[in-house]
Amino acid sequence: MSQLSVRMRTHGFLNRHFSGDSIDYRQIIALFIPLLIDQAFIVGLNLVNTAMISSSGMAAVSAVNMIDSLNIFLINVFVAVSTGGTVVVAQYKGSGNDLMVSKAASGTISSVSLLALCISLFMIVLYNPILSVLFGSASPDVLANGKIYLLGSCMSFVGIAIVEAVCGALRGIGKTRASLALSLIMNLSYVLLNVVFINVLDMGVLGMTIAVNVSRYAGAVCALIYLVRVDDDLRVQLRDMLYFNLAMLKKILFIGLPFAAEQMFFNGGKILTQIFIVSLGTNALATNAICSSLANVFQIPANALALTIVTVVGQCMGRRNVEDARKFTKSFIWLSSCSFIVMGLILMPLFEPMVGLFHPPAEIVDDIFVVILINTLAQIPLWSIAFMTPSALRAAGDSKFTSLTSMLSMWLCRVVLGYILGIVFNLGIVGVWLAMDIEWGVRGIVFLWRFRGNKWVQHRLID
Repeated sequence: MSQLSVRMRTHGFLNRHFSGDSIDYRQIIALFIPLLIDQAFIVGLNLVNTAMISSSGMAAVSAVNMIDSLNIFLINVFVAVSTGGTVVVAQYKGSGNDLMVSKAASGTISSVSLLALCISLFMIVLYNPILSVLFGSASPDVLANGKIYLLGSCMSFVGIAIVEAVCGALRGIGKTRASLALSLIMNLSYVLLNVVFINVLDMGVLGMTIAVNVSRYAGAVCALIYLVRVDDDLRVQLRDMLYFNLAMLKKILFIGLPFAAEQMFFNGGKILTQIFIVSLGTNALATNAICSSLANVFQIPANALALTIVTVVGQCMGRRNVEDARKFTKSFIWLSSCSFIVMGLILMPLFEPMVGLFHPPAEIVDDIFVVILINTLAQIPLWSIAFMTPSALRAAGDSKFTSLTSMLSMWLCRVVLGYILGIVFNLGIVGVWLAMDIEWGVRGIVFLWRFRGNKWVQHRLID
């Protein structure tokens, strides 16, 4: 009797907060679980990769983290455009227009792939002056490893762009299991190849570079084969991806370009912050790298929810069901905050074995603990309003406001305050991370204000 009562209460709670006319809680769970597994694998595998490269020394760890900050800046530009595709696909799916769903998917893949190719060629041609300007004060061994990793990473951009575009289109129609499978193929092969090239063949950063190219292009081939030969919903053909539908491209870029600009400014701010950290020395770079890897573990469920809400709110707005969009956004924000409490209670007691994976010098372990503790506490009230809310606003077509707010908060709060706290007040890496947590709060307040109004629901993205 008690089990039946618990089940009925759970069913009632889920119906009340996660079901509506547009979608019910069973569909949301079916969307969320594959994305949760995907995020867990991506973060876990990146953690393993960072731990593996640490066997090549702190210079290798610092170089990989240093270049990854630049990689994230570049990759997120075309990932942002693929997110625009996800929103358009989701809204057409919600409106029941299957023909336009197919056209939106094709447009996403062609535009994202071309953008990635342009970025890749630009970086390969100008890699040397860019590295000198951004990270010229790094030690020679860190810089040498960084050059190898940057060139290799840029060569792989088209591969990961294709995978991201296909997965974005699949998430838009709710096929998160298929996007999970493609992501796992790419990321698991990356880790297995890293084991071979780094641990067995002892090739260090060069081995990681070879692994990232092979895994990303293997993932791209699998994504295209799945889309053309296996998938029955998107109905995309290879010739469709070679044709640029300007009307569709405008819809995708309406969401994608402001988000891409946001990602450029947002991650540009991170790179500038990274320059502060470079000036603090190799140990500070290693501390930042390890803290970033560990912080990503705490954010696994929340990041999966942020991806899920794009599809959920997108489909609600495709049906013009504003009431559902508002209700689901509130529910996702609360659920995301609760996930940080759970992750903190599980992971903080495991701090020592987790940080031990990276073999850090003893003198930086205390700094790592302080940063992770502060960040864990700050995430509970701040992260969800700072990142979950704009995901919902963007899915409704409110891309310009969300992007402008994110850019301004990053540069006015995180960058400036990071320099003041980290360098001027001599708080070092702790000050840089404190500035980040404060910036979450500032942007979160602005996004909540926007969400409480009506302007974000007045956009008409699709006909």
